[in-house]
Amino acid sequence: MQLTANGITLEVEDHGPRDAPTMILIRGLGTQLVHWPANFVQGFVNAGFRTITFDNRDVGLSQRCPAPGVPGDADEITARVMAGEEIAPAYTLDDMARDVTGLMDTLGIARAHVFGISMGGAIAQILAIDHADRILTDTIVMTACRPLVERGAVRDLLPRLLMRPETLDEAQDNWVAGHASFGSPGFPMAEEDIRAEARLAWSRGNDADGVNRQLLATMAAQDRRPALKSVTIPCLVIHGVDDTLIPVELGAEIAAHIPGSEYHAIKGMGHIITPMLAPQVVSLVADFIRRQG
Repeated sequence: MQLTANGITLEVEDHGPRDAPTMILIRGLGTQLVHWPANFVQGFVNAGFRTITFDNRDVGLSQRCPAPGVPGDADEITARVMAGEEIAPAYTLDDMARDVTGLMDTLGIARAHVFGISMGGAIAQILAIDHADRILTDTIVMTACRPLVERGAVRDLLPRLLMRPETLDEAQDNWVAGHASFGSPGFPMAEEDIRAEARLAWSRGNDADGVNRQLLATMAAQDRRPALKSVTIPCLVIHGVDDTLIPVELGAEIAAHIPGSEYHAIKGMGHIITPMLAPQVVSLVADFIRRQG
């Protein structure tokens, strides 16, 4: 369904009983709600949660959000970054955090549990910092709290993160290659299922410029380490030991900066939650929430 949140239109799916505690799942860079494994979403429903999934702005069936003078073309972004130019983003991760609270407002949800991966994990941190009154618990997965540029690997990361227009066949091949490069080796996904997921995502809206605008927002994000020290809501940090995109040490760093947080490093987990991995992650989160009372 299409809902208005924070002044834009988002594609949203609402699973489970409406009177159950709410869990909001926030996707990472360039991915869509269809990239959540079905057993992952249903796992949270079975654990007693009303489970909300949605397409972030600029991907899938949600609204595109260009801005004058902000590039979306991968080659232009690369050339300007390599020349040392700072590119102002079309929007920020703070705006995307307000998309989440706006979505909650539209659905009449006062407070919710939040689960965010990668870019969505950065958004989850911002929610814990700036919107703690709306968050019950915060699960932060496969992400970092320091700026992307500070990691000193922008030249290496840009080719892996920027997107170019794809045909359907290219989208399938690229998603198979992505699983091979930064997936979860201990919890593999069958190639035919990877290709089916890519076909579905491509059919819903394959927009390289939108993904690249999300990346610019991620690159412009501030250092969250100082602010995380004042977070008081219960936080769970999960990271894959075998994550080749965002090293596991960066997940541990998040937990070290949030007082009283809980940290789990999962062997065999990379930068994708696959159907094989889903039950373990759902169990960790549901148990953490139960222990918060």
